[in-house]
This record gives sequence, structure tokens and C-alpha cells, in this order.
Amino acid sequence: MNPAEELNRRTRDSMLRSEEEMRMAFRIESPVFRQGETIPSKHTCTGQDVSPPLRLADPPPGTKSFALVCDDPDAPMMTWVHWVVYNIPLERTDLPEDVPRAKGLDDGTLQGTNSWRKIGYGGPCPPRGKPHRYFFKLYALNAKLDLGPGADKRSLLRAMERHILGQAELMGTYGKP
Repeated sequence: MNPAEELNRRTRDSMLRSEEEMRMAFRIESPVFRQGETIPSKHTCTGQDVSPPLRLADPPPGTKSFALVCDDPDAPMMTWVHWVVYNIPLERTDLPEDVPRAKGLDDGTLQGTNSWRKIGYGGPCPPRGKPHRYFFKLYALNAKLDLGPGADKRSLLRAMERHILGQAELMGTYGKP
């Protein structure tokens, strides 16, 4: 094989690997809404205010645990935190609908304090007007965090420093009718 053919083969192989990696990239999904879609009212303050089901897929190598933050950067005064979850075991591939509002779950998952100063999920509840964006940010971590239950977003972000292997994001919208 001449040098030009070898270069073409390597380039083609590299492109195929990149496409495969993109298909298998770390991600967070929900069966009840897709990226950029409206979050069903069941998962908001105008509905049952239960957490949506989420799927966690294809974490990077070396992942030991996950952390999740859901927040609303469109809130009037500050970014409003709706959910803080951490020490989610690697074996967990989903968070089911209606995660109990408890400091700790049976598998060691811990929940933190949201902007309402409550433990667990608090659904979208914007003022009337333009719909807000809600970001479910999933972090793959190379360690289980040494952080007790009830931590706020700021404490979680500080504890995650130097442990983040990857981040996936799902954004949904919601506006009061």
C-alpha cells in the first residue's frame, strides 16, 4: 500500500471510530420528553410534581458514580435549583419516575437540597409568561463523593472538582398555561 492509500485508510478508520463513539456517547434521556421538548405537566408544580423517569447510558471508562443537577437558568432572580442527586451507583441505568423525596435511597444514592430548601425533586414552576428551560445535567465521576445527604448544588459542585470524567445534558422546557 502506498503512503497516500495508507493515509486514506487511516483517515477512514478514524472517521468510523468517531462516528461509533458519537453513537455510544455518554447521555441522559427521558421517555417522557426529548431534548428541547416540553416537560409533561405531571412533572411540574401544576401537576403531580413527581420527578421524570431518566435513563443514564454509556458512561466513560473509569466511572465510579454519577451526580445529577436539574436547574432553571431562566428564573427571575438566580438560577433555580430543582434537584440535586449524587453518589448514584455506576450499576444504576435509570432514575425511575417519582423518586422518593428522601435523603438517601436503598442503593446508596443521596439527594440534596433544592432552592426551596427541601430534599429531593421540585418540579418546574415558573411564573406565567415565556417558558423556562430546565437542564438535567448528569456527571460521570471517577469516585464516590465524600459528601453527606442534603448537600446543596454549590457544595456538590465543589466536591466534584477533579472527579468529573464526562457530562451529559437533557434540556426540557415548561411554561405555565
